[in-house]
Amino acid sequence: MSETAAVTKTLKGGEFLIADTRPEDIFTPEDFNEEQLMVRQMVEDFIQQDIYPNLEKIEKQEDQIAVKLLDKMAELGLLGSHMPEAYGGMAMDTNTNTLICDVMGGSSGSFTVSYAAHTGIGMLPILYFGTEKQKETYLPRLISGELKAAYCLTEPGSGSDALAAKTTAIKDGEHYVLNGQKMWISNAGFADVFIVFAQVDGDKFTGFIVPRELEGLTLGAEEDKLGIKGSSTRQVFFENVRVPADNLLGEIGKGHLIAFNVLNIGRFKLHALSIGGCKRSLSIGINYANERVQFKQPIANFGAIKHKIGEAAVQIFAGESALYRVSQQIQDMNKHLMAEGKSFSQAKLLSAEEYAIECALLKFIGSEILDFTVDEVLQIHGGMGYSEETLAPRMYRDARINRIYEGTNEINRLLSVDMLLRRAMKGALDIVGPAWNVQKELAGMPSLGTPEGEYGWEEKAVQEFKKLILMVAGGAAKQQMDGELNLKSEQEIIMNVADMLADLLLAESMLLRVQKLRAQGTGKHDQSIYDAMLRTFLHDATARVAKNATDAVAGFAEGDLLRTFVMGIKRFTKYPPQNVKALRRTVAEYLIGKNEYVL
Repeated sequence: MSETAAVTKTLKGGEFLIADTRPEDIFTPEDFNEEQLMVRQMVEDFIQQDIYPNLEKIEKQEDQIAVKLLDKMAELGLLGSHMPEAYGGMAMDTNTNTLICDVMGGSSGSFTVSYAAHTGIGMLPILYFGTEKQKETYLPRLISGELKAAYCLTEPGSGSDALAAKTTAIKDGEHYVLNGQKMWISNAGFADVFIVFAQVDGDKFTGFIVPRELEGLTLGAEEDKLGIKGSSTRQVFFENVRVPADNLLGEIGKGHLIAFNVLNIGRFKLHALSIGGCKRSLSIGINYANERVQFKQPIANFGAIKHKIGEAAVQIFAGESALYRVSQQIQDMNKHLMAEGKSFSQAKLLSAEEYAIECALLKFIGSEILDFTVDEVLQIHGGMGYSEETLAPRMYRDARINRIYEGTNEINRLLSVDMLLRRAMKGALDIVGPAWNVQKELAGMPSLGTPEGEYGWEEKAVQEFKKLILMVAGGAAKQQMDGELNLKSEQEIIMNVADMLADLLLAESMLLRVQKLRAQGTGKHDQSIYDAMLRTFLHDATARVAKNATDAVAGFAEGDLLRTFVMGIKRFTKYPPQNVKALRRTVAEYLIGKNEYVL
């Protein structure tokens, strides 16, 4: 084991940087029980029977197809799978709800927006912050599909700076009078209920539940978007809309708590949807590569194509490993909080908030793996990838939005590091102790021994990623304390650290999953496939981590201090070079033989 302490309990949010996890303590897709597999089959059947035959209708928003599909999902219980039984929900656990999002992500980029907007940012504000009367009034009807929901936060002048909203709410007797404009509102064309944020008394950012039928609420035309064309996206206008005071959501001036807390689980679910989309996209690419013949053989035989398939598979497997690891952590925390006496909604809110760092990391990880995958799948299609006769261009367009909404990827990079440092300063995470240990280690002689065990080198690589992050983040923090650096204005350095954290989360999650599969023999495929993916990922991640570390320290250090940091970077990035050409081919050839992504 490493110098960091082994734990048998669920790690706190962000604690993956400073503590070890055992393989047997994580959840993987190979651990699904019979009930969860039945849920997966139900969702897959719905996709096959109701979504795939209607892809063109979805894309053109014909025949109120999104509304009809949401109604069908309600019949199956899928709009309330994450909701309390008291309001008609099914109260499924976090892992099962993650699985539902994972499978739904492979259906249609456009319809998943409608589904996610309704069940996530549309319903969760009421579950988390609504009064009992508000929950009883709205949640059963949202779960049954009688009502559809939308979330109105963004305005023409407030995107990432959400609190700069200019929509106003003025108290007038038993009502608040809303005036303003919202834009990029998913589901706006058919929503019955809007979660709206406005400024009370000019500067008190506050949430409201606004029924569609109120006089003065009007809609703009459907936006002509780059992608997700099948999702309804309109501007929403409020002109002297009189909202009953009973529809105030949460507390006056505390709307930011609603907006930001709902985004935590939204970011996590976006990662799940993205990974699901990756799997289907790569399967389409593999199928095409097997069918397309050039130079008298399928293009799947060529090394360049195998590289694309193998690399996408490695990234997808890594992203999925992190997804279910964090899912289990959220689930365990949720159970713990409920055992302490927290209500269903409080436990859901606080468990997602606990892992806000991981959710922010996963948001940009998943959306970028999806972007990479659809881009490579389009390239595999060659000229046909530019033709609407195939799904490749649609997947390519639909994927692009994921890097923008739920907080841009840049915002999520900055947030992940900011939250980590804030928790450290508050004493919630002891980063100072481990960082000091790294400094002492740098002053001593490096170990020249060979790591023991089947995955000795991989374990060492992961542990040294942690040390490297602590070295870089600790160095930057010290420069700030000494007055030599203002991290708030050094976003590039913060993003370097965020990318290092992302590679660590992926690498460790992947390693734990592969170790668990070997130890328990639960893998559905030959262990050599899993090992090939793990070693390919670590080979590449080592180079990425070294570059991000070098870029970061060169941004705040110079002279002897910089030279000391560079020596540390070399010391902590010694994972042995791998024949990634052969390893990727091993993975690719296996999937090509299966004619789809099956890992």
